[in-house]
Amino acid sequence: MSEIAAIPATAEDAAADEEVRAFNEALVGGMAQLGWTFPPVSLEHLRGVMTRAGEPYRSPRARTLSVPSPSGEIALRVIDSPAPTGVYVHCHAGGWTIGAADLQDERLEQVIAATGMTAVSIEYRRAPEHPHPAPLDDCEHATRWVAEHAEEALSAPPRLVIAGESAGANLALCTLLRLKRDGAHSAVVAANLLYGNYDLTMTPSQRYGDDRYLITRRSLEWFYDCYVPDADLRDDPDVSPLYADLSGLPPTLVSVGAGDSLVDDSIFLAWRLRACGVDCELQLLPGLEHGFDSAPLPAAQAAVERIDRYLAAAVAR
Repeated sequence: MSEIAAIPATAEDAAADEEVRAFNEALVGGMAQLGWTFPPVSLEHLRGVMTRAGEPYRSPRARTLSVPSPSGEIALRVIDSPAPTGVYVHCHAGGWTIGAADLQDERLEQVIAATGMTAVSIEYRRAPEHPHPAPLDDCEHATRWVAEHAEEALSAPPRLVIAGESAGANLALCTLLRLKRDGAHSAVVAANLLYGNYDLTMTPSQRYGDDRYLITRRSLEWFYDCYVPDADLRDDPDVSPLYADLSGLPPTLVSVGAGDSLVDDSIFLAWRLRACGVDCELQLLPGLEHGFDSAPLPAAQAAVERIDRYLAAAVAR
């Protein structure tokens, strides 16, 4: 079982620490100027912030598959590997309310290059129009479909890594827990969870998240009201997986920046996984903020490279 440890800080990290602080301040200030404020002017305004932040790279290799579910068709954004080693099933970020499956093609292409997996990002329904359990239902049905049809639809072996960032990490882990109920999680060889919300009743770092953070307490309260309007349901393991029986899950990498207001969620989750006998690694990154994996900082990119090495080893096992 892997050790849980932070990436150690050293004396020569002082200049890098200052670079991280300056980037975090610019990030928080820049997003506020674009309208990243809570409560938002409107839901459509908030969704527009993502567009105003910059046009994302979209892969010319991407294609869309529509898969059936009890609620209707679910769109999957697929980027094929030339020689698939497995399938990287991705739940996108966005507080269950914003974001989309076509906003992380660049990162998914990196995963493909590093691991050989075909990438599949799920276009799940979003709150508040579709609150819990709709987004999670879509992620569960899509993941089950991929596990059952990987060979015929993707020409890939049914070896899955389930992954997500922020609210997507919550959905990925909750999906994995649902699959465990009937043993369907056996197709999942690893989980890759980045800076997720694992306790919607709020961990201490969430409660004390102020305006220095990109994700503040006010923003979390707004997102939670959209996703789970009934606050009495927020300690349900189907909503807050920190309260679930986590035993029997596949090897898991949990990554978070120490400068993220969700840092406690990842720390608590990693120790709970380990206490339940799960092979878990925690990558705790000094100073880095929410969304560190897209930051143009050496420390952030080194963390991404470590994630890719972990994924490559997991799918090769």
